[in-house]
Amino acid sequence: MGRIGALVRACHPEPTAAVTLFAAALAVAVGRPAAGVAAVAGAVVTGQLSVGWSNDLVDRSRDAIGGRAEKPVAAGDITPRTVALAAAVALVACVPLSFASGWRAGWVHLGAVASAWAYNFGLKATLLSVVPYAVSFALLPTFVVLGQPGHPLPPWWLPLAGALLGCGAHFANTLPDLATDAQTGVRGLPQRLGAVGARWSAVLLLVAGSVVALLGPVGPSAWRLVVLGIVAVLTAFGLRLGDRHAFRAAMAIAAIDVALVIASGTRLR
Repeated sequence: MGRIGALVRACHPEPTAAVTLFAAALAVAVGRPAAGVAAVAGAVVTGQLSVGWSNDLVDRSRDAIGGRAEKPVAAGDITPRTVALAAAVALVACVPLSFASGWRAGWVHLGAVASAWAYNFGLKATLLSVVPYAVSFALLPTFVVLGQPGHPLPPWWLPLAGALLGCGAHFANTLPDLATDAQTGVRGLPQRLGAVGARWSAVLLLVAGSVVALLGPVGPSAWRLVVLGIVAVLTAFGLRLGDRHAFRAAMAIAAIDVALVIASGTRLR
């Protein structure tokens, strides 16, 4: 059980669960049958598992330098070989599960996963660190919609909202690790902007994503503007709770946006 618990912690369970739930909710909203929703959830969760495990595997030396005791690989709670095997199994499983939604949708989802792996294996330390987040989170809703009969493309605002929210999550996610990143030579875009720049970038991008998600489908209305104002306040407040909670705040904002888009009956195709 100790090894299993360490493996679960190493997969980045919170974002893995959140992104999987977002994708499954969108699949329900576009009218995918139960089998289609299960295929989406299976593809996304295996893709996320492969990304999370590979991230902890690649970052184990940096995490050890930073004293990240909550990171199982860096702390020695589980071997790199075990995590590498788990990541490989998840990635292999992700392929047929992705193509279960059709070859077009399948390639789109595998592109999203490949983008995330590219971040883990080098782009995170460059000025292009935000690009994989933009690409992967734009492709995720595209994958869900494209898996429908007839392979329709999503409305323009859906991948744009996903990209903006994903970029905001990237800036929020780096805030707790800026000091360690400086020690280990990680010089992505948030690290170059510094704590203040990264925090405000996260706020602006998350609010921009919310604007697109809430106003893009039908334009402004009184209740949408009120909700948008509340989201903006919650975003700014959430990112001031402390850097360790910034990524959770970003996920909460994304969850609110997804829930409101679905609850309002917005057409997603």
